[in-house]
Formats: sequence, C-alpha cells, structure tokens
Amino acid sequence: MFEIESLEEAAVAAALVTGPRHRLVQHNRSFRELFASWRPGQEAGVALTGPGLRPVLRALDLARTDRSAPLVDVPLTTPDGPSGPRLWVVSCLPVISRHGASVLLLAVRVPDGPAVDAAVRPHVPADHGTDLARYEALLSAVPQVVWRMTPEGVVSALVGRLGETGGGLWHPGRSGLPWMDAVHPKDRDGFAGKWAATARGDALLDAVVRIRQAGDPVRYRHIKIVAVPVLRDGEVLEWIGTVTDAEDQWRVRTRDRLLERASAVSSARDLPEAFAATASAVVPDLADAFVVFQLRRPDRARSGTEALYATRARTALATGVPPLPPITDDFALGALARQVIESRRTRLLAFPPGEPPKELVSGPSADWMVRARTTSLAIVPVVIDDRTVALASVSSCLGNPPPGDAELGLLEEVLVSVRDPLRRTLELQSVRDTALVLQRSFLITPPRVEGAELAAVYHPASTTAEIGGDWYDAIVLPDGAVALSIGDVVGHDLRAATEMTKVSSMLRAFAYAGGPSGPAHTLSRLDEVTQGVSDVALVTALHAVLRPAGGHRWDVTLSNAGHPPPLLIPASGRPRCLYGPEAPDPPLCVAAGVERHDWHHELAPGDTLLFYTDGLVERPGADISDGVRQLAERAAGLRGPGRPLSELVAALLPPPGEATDDIAVIAFRADDVPRPP
Repeated sequence: MFEIESLEEAAVAAALVTGPRHRLVQHNRSFRELFASWRPGQEAGVALTGPGLRPVLRALDLARTDRSAPLVDVPLTTPDGPSGPRLWVVSCLPVISRHGASVLLLAVRVPDGPAVDAAVRPHVPADHGTDLARYEALLSAVPQVVWRMTPEGVVSALVGRLGETGGGLWHPGRSGLPWMDAVHPKDRDGFAGKWAATARGDALLDAVVRIRQAGDPVRYRHIKIVAVPVLRDGEVLEWIGTVTDAEDQWRVRTRDRLLERASAVSSARDLPEAFAATASAVVPDLADAFVVFQLRRPDRARSGTEALYATRARTALATGVPPLPPITDDFALGALARQVIESRRTRLLAFPPGEPPKELVSGPSADWMVRARTTSLAIVPVVIDDRTVALASVSSCLGNPPPGDAELGLLEEVLVSVRDPLRRTLELQSVRDTALVLQRSFLITPPRVEGAELAAVYHPASTTAEIGGDWYDAIVLPDGAVALSIGDVVGHDLRAATEMTKVSSMLRAFAYAGGPSGPAHTLSRLDEVTQGVSDVALVTALHAVLRPAGGHRWDVTLSNAGHPPPLLIPASGRPRCLYGPEAPDPPLCVAAGVERHDWHHELAPGDTLLFYTDGLVERPGADISDGVRQLAERAAGLRGPGRPLSELVAALLPPPGEATDDIAVIAFRADDVPRPP
C-alpha cells in the first residue's frame, strides 16, 4: 500500500487522489505550498480552475481510466517564487492505496527555460528515454533515491543519489555485482519472496532490509524500499520505487522490542532463568550465538595471574548453528575475556569465517568457532556493583557478517537494562545458596542398621532453585530401635529452610530422649514447643519407630501429622499405602492441645517402607490421591529381586527438570536373609 507520508519532507510536490472526481486525500508539505487552494477532501475539478490546469485534469483522468502514466508540463507560480509562472513537470501514476485505486500526483519545477504551453504527453515506449530522464528530474529532490524494476523483478536502472546518501549505501552500478548480493544474508530469502510477489503483481513491494554500504563488504545499513507499479492498458510497464534510509527507524523499533523481551528478567528466579530471558531478546535479531559465562570468583577476576574459571549460565543458538561442546569443571576463559574484564568495555573481533584468533580464546571455543564458521566474537561485560560477574559472548556464525555498531550498541543497551534485575537475582541466588547449604547440612546419610537397608534422597524443585522446607531423618535410638521421620515446613524460601532446621533438630532430640513413649507423644511435644518458640504456619510430619522382632521382621509404630501416607512395597503382593484405624491427625502448629495417635504395622522380610513428601505425588491440576495411586503402580513395576534400595528410590523420582516442588524420600527395607559381616 502506497502512503504519501514517505514523501512528507521531500522537495517534490506529492499528493494522493481517489475516486472518479479525483478527491484529494493526502498531500505533503511541498504540495500544500504549490497548490495552496486545493484542500483535503476537495475534488480536482473544483480546485484546478483555469485553462492552464486543464491538462492536469486530463492526466488524472488518463491515469485512472487507462491506468497509464502520463506526463504534463504546467506553468505554475509558487506563493514565494519570482514574478511570472515557471514550468513544472507533473506526473500522474496509478497506484493502490488504503483508499483503493488511486492516482499519485507528483510535480517538480524544471530548472531551466521559461513557461510554455501545457500539454499532456502519454507514457509510451517511443518516449521511454525522455520519460526516464523526466523521472530523474521529477524525483531528484526526493531525500533518498528512486529505482526502476521490470515486471520480472530485475533492476534495470537506479535514479537518484544511491551510494551518496544514507551513510554511503552500496550502488550496484559501481560494483558490478547483482542487486540481491548487496542484501544482508539474513534478509535475502524474505526479501526475495516479496520481490517475486511484486514481480507477479500480487502485492506492492514494501520492505525494510539491510543493504551493504559502499566500499565495505561487511557493513550494512537498514533501508526502506517501497515500489509503485507503472501500468499501461492493464499491463505492468515497469516499477518505480523509493529507497529511504531506515536505520534510525529500525534502531528505535528494535530497541523497544528487545527491551520488552528483556523485561522478563525482572521475574526470573535464578541466574540461568534471568540470562535465558536476555538470550531470547538477542538471538536471532542481533546474533547467531549468545553465551553467558558466569565467573566463579568475581572478586578475583581482575587479578592478572589467576585463571578465569567460569561456567555457562545460558546458551542460545540460531537455527543451523552447531551445538556447543560440554565444558569441564576446570574450564578457563581466554585472553580476550581478561582484556574485557580489565577494561570493562566491549571488545569485538572480526575474522574470516571459521578462522578465530586462537591465542585470544579458549581451546574449546576456538574449535567450535571453526565448525560454526564464525566471523566475529563480541564479549560484553556484565558489571554489577563494581564487579564483573559474567561475560556475554556474542557471535555471528555460518558465514554471516559481524554485527555493526548499531547492533552492538543495542546489545550493550539490553544488558545494561537488565542490570538491576540481575542484581536482585544475584542477591536472591546468594540467599538460596545459603539456604541450600543450611538445608543440606541437615540431610544426613542414613545410618547403617543391622538387619535392614536404608536409603534417602533429596530432589529439589526445578523452579525453586533448591530451596524448600522438606527434610528427612533417621537415627538409631539408645535401645537399638530405629527412628524414621520426614516432614515439610510450608514455604519455599530462606525462612522455610531456617524453620525446617529448628523443627527437624527438635524432633531428633525428642525422639532420642523419648524413652518408651511412642511417636504420637514425640509429635505432641514437638507441636507444643514449636508453637511456643516459632512462628511457623504449618508443618506436616510422619514419625515412626521400628524395632526388630526376630525372624527378619520389624514392628513399626507410626504417627502421622497431616503428611502423605507411607507406601508399603511388600516382598510379594501389590504396593499399598498404610493408614491407621483413624483418619490422619492434623498437621503441627494448627491448634493447641491436638490429640495425636499411634498405630502399628509389621514388616515382613524383604518388605520396604517408603516415606516421602508431597512433591513426589502432587501435580498441578490433579488430585493428590491420583498421584499416590500412580506412585504405587510405579513401585510395583520397579520392584525386583536383588535391586538395591537406593536404585529403587532414585527410579521413583521424576525426570530432571519436571519436579514442581521439592521432594524428600527415605526408605527402610527389612532384610530377607542375614547379611555377611
């Protein structure tokens, strides 16, 4: 669709008229000055009065009815011009606009010669050379350039100042290369499709593409190309198009789009997730590969002697780029990374495809660049609180040209925009790391127990970065019995982890010093003390004491405070959940003086008792009872003679990345035969 706004500031007078009476719908500044009396909405027959302007009306009729492109010489006088009329060349081109079939009226003053009688001259092949010269004169005042194209989409000539404007755009007439070779490789396929559609007459050409700059094979600039068909008797004679510099327009629109994508960093829960949002904003718009390396020791990164050990926090690759190789724990960055850290400035290296400077990058990175046919490497420091905490490595691959100054500037702006969200994420990550260390310190390895096998595992949620209030415990009591417990403090933050340490420590102490009292008494004491010294909102817990009963059997006494039921996996028979004769007691910390109950079960030789937290059986949108049933079914399929208990427990966990909540599991299996010493 042709719009007159593209010629608003042009020296050529331009207007768009529509309808059988040529109603004025759009016009630019120069047209308003030349035809001051022609107001928007007014018909041409009303505005263009006098015999000197009748040829213009005739040309408008021809353009609308015959779809031809007539030219007319008209004597006109501008309000601020010299006395007497001057000769103007007026062209009427049939176009398609949002108003439907329209006519584009263009007028430019002929620089030499006085005014002569007006005459309409149709655009016919005999006058082709003259018409081309007049097109050049007509549009020489347009800020950019005009080009001509055959119906097949082949450029036969360029008119205007291409190569002299827009930062020195590439000019095909001076390089001897085809037009399409000047288009950026990433834009070539899309532009070729639009070009072909234009050649078929399916649509007008209106595209923003990157075109090679004059004299530089790797620097490109964004331009806007708009084409208008020139018709005669319903057939396309040629195409007339404008080429407008669009670098600033592209930069503004791309910046807004990238910053909108990068805004997702503010809701990221950890650094990989934060950098993932940044990567999605960069690839493939600005680069083919985006890799973030998180420094392991940011405080020592500026030391000139210590190796720069790093881990990959995020990787994003464009389609067709080969995957990056795995890196080991001793992966160290190259010399270029140290230069960036010391200067805190972006560094860009450009080199022939697949030929990186190996003395400046690490060995694995250099090998990958060869396979990826990389042509550039830019490293941008991520500086937070006067520390370089990470490095963003950006590459152009598959032989694509390196990023220009505009692309590199946008990349830096995106990384600067996420600095504050990254700082908050780093602080949260530090808190999570502290909580993880605290939590893991209480998740002990189960003790060795004569006549039984124990196994335990903690599986953090993928979305909470290893923070939660889940715990398990197992201790051997003074009389030789074994106490098992598992629980969950509500919450997924440092507070939940801290409260978990208090509750689990008190339960261990009460269990060890409880004497002959049962698990219900132990949980009652825990409930009373916790409500007195803590502000925990809710705790679920399952506590059991197991005593050997002879013949490889074990007597089990259990008390359940609102926790998922234990799963019995018998040596023979179907796995099932164990419930007491009464409904489970309520969780801890919900009310004072809650009466709690014990109940009993006997483990036969080879039987397994599995305690777990709700993360193992709870799924969004599903009932937890369905999860418990599915757990029993999985256990039935995984059970096998001679299978170690630790393997069974690990096999019951969800695949990596699918856990939506923390999971703690502890299992006890009664021996079915005596163990060797």
